[in-house]
Amino acid sequence: MLTAAIPVWAQADLATRMVEGIHAYLDRATAEAAAKRPQPSRERLRRMIGAVDARVSGAPEISSNGRSVRWKVLDGVWGEGLLLAPRGVPACRAVVLPDADAQPEQSQLARLVAARGCQVLAPVLIDRRDTWSGIPQFRMTNQPHREWIWRMAYQAGRTVIGYEVQKVLAAVDWFRRDGKQPVFVAGEGEGGLIAFYSAAIDTRIDAAIVAGYFGPRDNLWREPIYRDVWGLVREFGDAEIASLIAPRKLVVVASGYPEVAGPPPETKERRGACPNGRLAAPTLDEVRGEARRAGNPPVVSSVMEAVALLLPSRSGTPVPAVPAHADATARQRRQFDELVEFTQKLLRQSPARRAEARATRDTVWNEVIGRLPDPSLPPNPRTRLIYDEPKFRGYEVTLDVWPEVFASGILLVPKNVKPGERRPVVVCQHGLEGRPQDLADPRVDHPAYHRYAVRLAEEGFIVYAPQNPYIGQDRFRLILRKARPLKLSLFSFILGQHQQTLAWLKTLPYVDAARIGFYGLSYGGKTAVRVPPLLDGYALSICSADFNEWVWKTTSVDARYSYLITQEYDMYEWDFANVVNYAELAILMAPRPFMVERGHDDGVAPDEWVAYEFARVRRFYDKLGLPDRATIEFFNGPHTIHGIGTFEFLRRHLRWPN
Repeated sequence: MLTAAIPVWAQADLATRMVEGIHAYLDRATAEAAAKRPQPSRERLRRMIGAVDARVSGAPEISSNGRSVRWKVLDGVWGEGLLLAPRGVPACRAVVLPDADAQPEQSQLARLVAARGCQVLAPVLIDRRDTWSGIPQFRMTNQPHREWIWRMAYQAGRTVIGYEVQKVLAAVDWFRRDGKQPVFVAGEGEGGLIAFYSAAIDTRIDAAIVAGYFGPRDNLWREPIYRDVWGLVREFGDAEIASLIAPRKLVVVASGYPEVAGPPPETKERRGACPNGRLAAPTLDEVRGEARRAGNPPVVSSVMEAVALLLPSRSGTPVPAVPAHADATARQRRQFDELVEFTQKLLRQSPARRAEARATRDTVWNEVIGRLPDPSLPPNPRTRLIYDEPKFRGYEVTLDVWPEVFASGILLVPKNVKPGERRPVVVCQHGLEGRPQDLADPRVDHPAYHRYAVRLAEEGFIVYAPQNPYIGQDRFRLILRKARPLKLSLFSFILGQHQQTLAWLKTLPYVDAARIGFYGLSYGGKTAVRVPPLLDGYALSICSADFNEWVWKTTSVDARYSYLITQEYDMYEWDFANVVNYAELAILMAPRPFMVERGHDDGVAPDEWVAYEFARVRRFYDKLGLPDRATIEFFNGPHTIHGIGTFEFLRRHLRWPN
């Protein structure tokens, strides 16, 4: 039953506490991750970074000056860079990667290796400038080029890290075809990351020098977003990745870490980058501590020491400085454009991949959203009366879910419920930066919600308006940064909160557990296609002001609606395009009813995108012989609750009035 006020928590801002509780949970889970990691797997690491596409073989193309080179990597994607070749047969062959913001021709490490009689290939990496990050006819952004590619690639199950590892491995393919000399990789900064992962994945690489990268990875969420890898910290620290190189040689250089304060500065013309993400050197003790976990590979203080340690047999003949590339900007642009086009091609092919995958609830929950254990705490409901209206009473509610994590919301109970009567419930979900009061407070008429929770309570429905944790601007988005490396997302927590909420609602004596519906606007509409389809406790779902062709919405390079040109980096979900789109998510509701509410003037997407995607849902329900259970209402209006067709949908399918 509902209880009186509990002043200890009643004075607090529950939304802020909720976000901070999830942060605390993730901080603890990150600290505990190392003790729970499974046996490291090359195949798992390869798939995590998305280095999964078949490489294209072919002879490299070397310029007339003998230094500029390009080689095939993927369909339409080439590696480009600098070639340094000794006279005669090389003693070894090496891929030497500069930092992302350095040109291969500037690499002292490449010259040091070449001086030992090795053939050296130094690739160009995608840099951290923002020159081409945007859609020129609509908006440019200050996203580093690496972030621009990361966003669209992440939706396709790829990363910029994986693409550049593929460039290294394509070079190794070439080296192994053309000779039997030892092959090794070396890199500095971002190039050190790529060299490290390449050596871990491919046992054809005999040794690696990693400069300016190796160290603890528990704070991956503080690094730039283009380093986010789904599930990485749950399975791998740098020590575990190093174990995949052993017993081959690994030399760690505890210097050369690039200092990156964040994305390029915002300007009036450019904004939208993930604002957090910096690179700074770990302490020498931190590097050595991670090396001890890895079995103590040698840790040295300079690339010169590393080269001498790895290639001690030759004294070396100095290699003179290499002239700057004639048009480094054009070369960088080609590398950028090729990866963008390759990713866009993957996205265009994604409907076929989804058809092959035939997504299940478990696939979506485990592999796209990220699954937490079921709630581990009893709900322990705490409630207080906050509204006493002529037709209903309103209660603020808090429920325990996991340690540090709770659920909260506002429950509206009609006063005319008869003893023993059980009524349907509508769970009304607010949107981005919203609060339950925006839709459930009888004194508030929010322009997006139009008191729809209050109106439903006045019609006699039990209404519950949960607080969802997408509030606090970048503070809630940082949850995503902490969650992704643990193979979790914001919706991992939202699902658990709704599991506990449903379990509690079903204990109330006036609730009919078989008639609990969901109705959410905007981010609440996003919830409508990610929560009710996965939880049996919801009898129907209504998605308002969000439903559309989500792959286009998150990855389009030519539409003004694209999330690529906004700051909403929280929208990206690993391999989403190849597993589900909104139609597949809605279909997981079947045979339960599903509805879309869509204003013609809603700027989320055009009507055509919404109708295109919903047509697949309607066809599925029609084929089941249940056409009345899937419907869409278009209305003249903006990003708002309309509350006409949806209310009729609720009355019909929740059978109220009886």
